[in-house]
Amino acid sequence: MSEESLICSFCNKSRKDVTKMIVGGSKTAICNECVKLCVEILDEDVIKARKEKLYAGDKNILNPVHIKEHLDQYVIGQDQAKTVLSVAVANHYKRIVQPPLDFDLEKSNVMILGATGAGKTLMARTIAKYLDVPFAIADATTLTESGYVGEDVENVVQKLYSKAGGDVEKTQKGIIFIDEIDKICRKGENTSLTRDVSGEGVQQGLLKIVEGTECRVPPMGGRKHPDQQTITIDTKNILFIVGGAFTELEKQIKNKNSGGMGFGASLQQNDEKNYLSDVKPEDLIKYGLIPEFVGRFSMITSIDSLNEEQLIKILTEPKNAIIKQTKYLFGLDDIDIEFTKEAKISIARKAKELGTNARGLKNIVDSTVLPYQFDAAEMRTNGVNKIQITADVVDNNADPVLLFKKQDGKQKIQNK
Repeated sequence: MSEESLICSFCNKSRKDVTKMIVGGSKTAICNECVKLCVEILDEDVIKARKEKLYAGDKNILNPVHIKEHLDQYVIGQDQAKTVLSVAVANHYKRIVQPPLDFDLEKSNVMILGATGAGKTLMARTIAKYLDVPFAIADATTLTESGYVGEDVENVVQKLYSKAGGDVEKTQKGIIFIDEIDKICRKGENTSLTRDVSGEGVQQGLLKIVEGTECRVPPMGGRKHPDQQTITIDTKNILFIVGGAFTELEKQIKNKNSGGMGFGASLQQNDEKNYLSDVKPEDLIKYGLIPEFVGRFSMITSIDSLNEEQLIKILTEPKNAIIKQTKYLFGLDDIDIEFTKEAKISIARKAKELGTNARGLKNIVDSTVLPYQFDAAEMRTNGVNKIQITADVVDNNADPVLLFKKQDGKQKIQNK
C-alpha cells in the first residue's frame, strides 16, 4: 500500500488531508489528528481521577513532595519557592476537605517576592492545572478602592468565577494570583490628606477577601451599581498567591546587610545573590504594605533571578519548553528545526542582557524564526526538510542552514 493511498482507520481522512499517518498491522492506520485527540481524552481521564482524589483528601495528591515533583517538570530552579508553595497548597486543600473541627484551620496564603519573568505566575498556574482547580490572574496596578475610577477589588473574584465557567462551587475552591503587589504599597508612612485609593485603599479592600468573606460580584464583571444582579462568592476556601518584584526593597536589604547608604544605592549588575530571601514582615511594612495585609500571608518566600545556564535549560528541558513548542509548530509543516548549542547560548545571553529572565526567551525565539515560519509552506514545496538556527542567525540575522530531502542518497545543504 502506497503512502498516498493510506486512510485513517478512525476518521477516514486520507494521507493528503493530514500531516502524519502512522501505519499498524492489517493495513490499519491512524492520523496525527486522531492521535492528538486520543492523548487529550486520556489526559482528561487522568485529570478527572486526580480531581476526585483531591476532594477525597487523597494523601498522595496532597503530598508536597509530589506537588513539587510536578512543578519540577515545568519550572527550572527556584527550589525554595517551589517547596514553600507545595506545602502551602497541600495544607490549603487538606484544610478544605477536613470535616468540621472544634478549632479553625487558617488559610496558607502565599507571598512571592522576586524579579519579573523568573517563574512566579508559572508556578501558580502549573499547580492549579495539576489540581484541576480554576485559576485567575489579576494585576494589582489596575485595582482601586471601591467607588473610584479603576477596577473594584472584588473583580479579582469575578475573574475566577469566569474561569470556573460560572460555577460558584468551583470558584470557591480556586486559586487567585495577584501580580505587581509591590505597586500598591502606600506612598509613605504618614497618613496623607489625599486618599490613597490605588495603594493603601486597595490593600484595605483586599483584606477581607484574602482572609475569607462573602462578596457580591457582578457575573459579567465591571463596576457594581444598585440595580445590578450579583453573585455571592465565599472566599474562605480560595487560595490567594500574590507576587511582586520589590526591586527597591531588594536594594534596601542589600545595603542594610552590607552597610550601604539606603535606597539610593544600586545593586551590582553581576550580583547574583537573592537579597529578598532575607526579607522579614517588618521590612515589607516599612516598604509600604500595611501590617494587616502582610499578616494575611502566612508564607512569604522569594525567587532568584535566573542565570544564563538556567535560561538555556528553560529553552529545552521543561515539558512545555519553548524550543519544543517551536519544533512542534514547524513539524506541522513537515520541517524539522534545530537550534545549535551556540544559538541557545546566544538566546539566553540576550534575555539576560534585557533583564527579562525567562519571559524574554519566547520573544527572542519567535522573532528569530518568524521569517521561516512565514515561508514554511514554500520551503517545504522546494524540498527543505530541516532548518538549522546558529548563533549568527540569532545575533546578526544571518541566513540559517537549510537541509533538503535526500536525492540519489545525498542531502543538499545550503544557506537560505
